[in-house]
Amino acid sequence: MLWSLLKILVFVAIIALLAFGAGLLLEMSGGVQITVAGTEYTLGPLQSVIALVALVALVWLFLKLLSLLVATWKFLNGDETALSRFFDKGRERRGYKALAEGMMALASGEGRLALAKADRAARYLEKPDLTDLLTAQAAEMAGDTKRAADAYKRLVGNDKTRFVGVRGIMKQKLAEGDTDTALKLAEKALALRPRHEETQNVLLDLQAKAEDWAGARKTLTAKLKSGNLPRDVYKRRDAVLALSEARDVAREDISLEARERAIEANKLSPDLVPAAALAAWAYIAEGKPKNAIRVLKKAWEAQPHPDLAAAFATIAPDETPQERVKRFKTLTRIHPENPETRLLATELNIVAEDFAEARRVLGDLAEKAPDSRALTLMAAIERGEGAPEAVVRGWLTKALAAPRGPQWVCDNCGQIHAEWAPFCSNCHAFDTLSWKTPATPEITSAIGGAMLPLITGQIEDHGAMVEDTAAEDIPEAEPVEPEETTPAADPAPEAGVIESTAEETETPGVGERK
Repeated sequence: MLWSLLKILVFVAIIALLAFGAGLLLEMSGGVQITVAGTEYTLGPLQSVIALVALVALVWLFLKLLSLLVATWKFLNGDETALSRFFDKGRERRGYKALAEGMMALASGEGRLALAKADRAARYLEKPDLTDLLTAQAAEMAGDTKRAADAYKRLVGNDKTRFVGVRGIMKQKLAEGDTDTALKLAEKALALRPRHEETQNVLLDLQAKAEDWAGARKTLTAKLKSGNLPRDVYKRRDAVLALSEARDVAREDISLEARERAIEANKLSPDLVPAAALAAWAYIAEGKPKNAIRVLKKAWEAQPHPDLAAAFATIAPDETPQERVKRFKTLTRIHPENPETRLLATELNIVAEDFAEARRVLGDLAEKAPDSRALTLMAAIERGEGAPEAVVRGWLTKALAAPRGPQWVCDNCGQIHAEWAPFCSNCHAFDTLSWKTPATPEITSAIGGAMLPLITGQIEDHGAMVEDTAAEDIPEAEPVEPEETTPAADPAPEAGVIESTAEETETPGVGERK
């Protein structure tokens, strides 16, 4: 209300001042004389002021018309003007609208529509970093890989979008199965964005599959530094890569480089069974048995495993069976109730021909956890104590159809592996193999070349033995084709603990009762 009143008062004051000024001009004498073509014009004071105001208005109007003509001329020549900016705003508005509609179509899974909108946006907008990206993604969704590749190549040519272009081509090469080119592109993409987690994962996977263990370890370190990997997980995976590198070097012999890699892998992850076994072999090759014992003991504390026992046996290859039983107490005292510990102690006592102690140590494993190894050892004990042949063959028949017990099993897909590997052969997952009993156990033959002479003596025809057992009213088992026995860790002795000891000592009279 006050503001309206104030505006009215100001308006009245201005009118009053103008009227007062006009009155003063009317009362004044004199004026302005103008001569045009011999004609003289005399203007009074008020007329002179009005003429001056009109002249200023005409000059202003003339300048505006002149600037409009200049702008029109520039517009026709293609120069940027207010008029061109006006039309550009309209094009930009339509372009952004098409871009937004294309993104909505892309999110809705309508590849063809998104591609059409991308083309429309590219016509209206001069922003190839946006329109090329939309074109590439829409072309991929529509199945036009060639057009998508062309769009990604244009993105590579722009400094701002180079990473996006390289990453897009890398994913296309992965889909095509061209892993060599994808590996090079992943390295280039990581150089552009060192902290990009997805690129780190892709590069690590490709390097490991290509057995570029040194490069994979560098990528793993980059993941740790960028905060994309916890330190404990990093140490475990770095140990797996170091172990893989050591195994790769040690394929022909246990060289100095292989020893260093094996020992490094064990230090990074002491509970990794293959690393501990390989490190023990390295220490043995260097003549450091105490270090080997320390490594194996620590790994056995984490998880008893046959490969650890095989490596422990090679520390003193010339000892007698009784000496070996005594020395192995370093391991068997650890986790004495663990099935692997009990099976190991049973094997040692069988070789030493202490069958009563073997039976005591084995206990009820053959009844409560009847795998092929426990049943085969039970057959060996029965033969060693002089049991009837039918009893021995009965245990062996059960062993034929029994599960193999713990094996290397993928935690991701459940695939069973004959030996440890950094990758699952089925799902290609990294570091997922664990030593455990499979959820669906394999049916396998338990009689390997190392145990057969010890258990059954010199048997020429094992198939005839099974038929004779069936004739003596021993429960029949379903026929199962024998599978290959699981090889020891690399490098490892050609036979297990029992076989090597039996060959060295040439133990007589296994089938006789003590």
